[in-house]
Amino acid sequence: MLKVGLIGCGRIAERHSEILGGGKIKGAKLQSVCDMNIERAKKIGEKYCVKVYSDMHEMMRSEQLDVVTILTASGNHASNVIELADYKKHIIVEKPMALTLEDADKMISVCDKAGIKLFVIKQNRFNVPVLKAKEAILKNRLGKLTLGTIRVRWCRKQSYYDQDKWRGTWKFDGGVLTNQASHHIDLLEWMMGEVESVSAFSKTMLVNIEAEDTAVAILKFRNGALGIIEATTATRPRDLEGSISLLGEKGTIVIGGFAVNEMKVWNFENEIESDKDVMKNYSVNPPDVYGFGHIAYYNHVVECINNGCAQLVDGLEGRKSLELIHAIYESIELGREVFLRFNPKLTKLGK
Repeated sequence: MLKVGLIGCGRIAERHSEILGGGKIKGAKLQSVCDMNIERAKKIGEKYCVKVYSDMHEMMRSEQLDVVTILTASGNHASNVIELADYKKHIIVEKPMALTLEDADKMISVCDKAGIKLFVIKQNRFNVPVLKAKEAILKNRLGKLTLGTIRVRWCRKQSYYDQDKWRGTWKFDGGVLTNQASHHIDLLEWMMGEVESVSAFSKTMLVNIEAEDTAVAILKFRNGALGIIEATTATRPRDLEGSISLLGEKGTIVIGGFAVNEMKVWNFENEIESDKDVMKNYSVNPPDVYGFGHIAYYNHVVECINNGCAQLVDGLEGRKSLELIHAIYESIELGREVFLRFNPKLTKLGK
């Protein structure tokens, strides 16, 4: 049984603590929680009867942990991981893994030197319809890929950003691309392949924050396909969708819902017998399972640590979507196409 400590007890910690503290992971349990705001930590600690700390180093020295999960402000992820690597405990970090590519590289390096695993949370990769779509791509059922599109049309009003001073800032958070749409950008690249170049635009439309609440980008993939990113938290009055469309010469797949969790289209020129059952068996995540993606992710972590399974999203894999996000921001600042494998110069993210 892996003993897990949570660092950061904000909004997302409610999900992690309910999963770990509620006994939903057979091979892991919540051992302790930490937040500089001790009242936040106490709220979770009392609910699940676990130790509470306001200093992460004190927690690491006092508890016999196997894994620590970083749930702090996005801009603190890198420094937290770099400091904690010395304790030689495996580390899970919420998205985005870092705000700068330099910090991401440092995180990967220190974890390698410490001989520990670095897990970057991309829980939507474990969604039932997403895994079915990835299987179809690996089997070349779509044939030549032509177009991949993600649409993140969510609602985040000023009250959301006012919850914490770091929200919507360049130094600690970024905008819709870095925060809300980062999972979808990861899925697009995971499905469609490596990106060659990007052209993008963004605006801050309806809220008072430093970063963007609305952005669009056009991608060119190395395999010749094109891509479109549409991301906004300026949808009103409520969330609309988080979806991905995959088009190829032999078929089309569309996954919708709030968080790419509902199969909407499964069409192929060359149908096979099992296709008729896809919409019934793989169309949605189990409706009665709270936090399905995170549960699947923690089960994956347990398998990797205890049985040596390959990580689906380690530091190097997590860095890929971060580089793409930086390229998008660089294109916005330059007002022109930016090619990947570049050194960011004008990007404000993390600064």
